[in-house]
Amino acid sequence: MTIARQIQTLKERGLIIDDEKRTFRYLSFISLYRLRAYTYTYQDNTDPNHPFYKGVTFNKILNTYLFDRKLRLLVFDAIERIEIAFRTQIIYHYSIHHGSNWYENPELFRRQKYFLDDLRMIDKELSRSNEVFIRHYNDKYTVPKRPPAWMTMEITSLGLLSKIYENLKLGPGKKTIAKNFNLGHPFVLESWMHSLSVIRNICAHHGRLWNREIPAKMKLPKVTKGDWIINTSFPQGKMYLALTAVLYLLNTIIPGNHFKLKFGKLISDYPEIPLKQMGFPHGWEKEKIWSNK
Repeated sequence: MTIARQIQTLKERGLIIDDEKRTFRYLSFISLYRLRAYTYTYQDNTDPNHPFYKGVTFNKILNTYLFDRKLRLLVFDAIERIEIAFRTQIIYHYSIHHGSNWYENPELFRRQKYFLDDLRMIDKELSRSNEVFIRHYNDKYTVPKRPPAWMTMEITSLGLLSKIYENLKLGPGKKTIAKNFNLGHPFVLESWMHSLSVIRNICAHHGRLWNREIPAKMKLPKVTKGDWIINTSFPQGKMYLALTAVLYLLNTIIPGNHFKLKFGKLISDYPEIPLKQMGFPHGWEKEKIWSNK
């Protein structure tokens, strides 16, 4: 459809458009198909004509889109810090106790099939890496064939890194890493990192995040050392738990971080965004980890 026809279709479905020129400009640079991910919440999708609920405006759709964009940027920045810390912990503790190329040692891992699969993925990432330090290693050394962990792990994705950690046998190193993130059990950290790798990829590919159903579910910790949540009656596949986990990890890695303040400003700038669809329960702002008191 032409953009003019797209606007007409939206109006026929009940969307309130006050400024057609402005709407035309936005639809010229943000495709209607992309915006569909944001209109969906405000439409009766049981009806084949997908009518908008009464009173929904184009500004409401646009603000939801802008809120999601800013949320992605905030979360992406936070996950970068968490990823670097996670990577550093794994490299340090396993290299100190098991040598520079510990990731090649099958005795450290639980499932040999996953170990071999992950090693193949490492080789694939090494072969396509353009990092200067990888090229330097390959030019200067032939033994061992693969670079040490402090080089190799720097080019692995968070998704692969989370799989490697998950497949490590339950031992002192794995427990220490979880403990250093103030989590009582490595299984919790495993699930958190796996979920964060999925969320990171959504952010990197500019996908809808705010009310997303995250396929990788996060485990709720039974033992924590920092502030955590008391009320656990909320849908665990939504962003509330993920955002709380991000805040918890940042509070451990970077005490005095501004993630909570930035998120608070974001939701105050967009008060029309229904936080319930992100999994936020009633009274969430009174939880100690989220409270400003």
